[in-house]
Amino acid sequence: MAVGAVIAFFVTKHMFEKQIKENPPINEKMIRAMYMQMGRKPSEAQIRAIMKSMGQ
Repeated sequence: MAVGAVIAFFVTKHMFEKQIKENPPINEKMIRAMYMQMGRKPSEAQIRAIMKSMGQ
């Protein structure tokens, strides 16, 4: 019973991490929209820096 729970935990964790990697919660369009709402035009370097910092 406990072995099944451990296996289920790791399988679920792996599937969740795969979903997050394939469908990140925030993408570049969302970052651009956030900057535009603040009245700024973001540079590509700023967007890449934010995406990199979120990936860590």
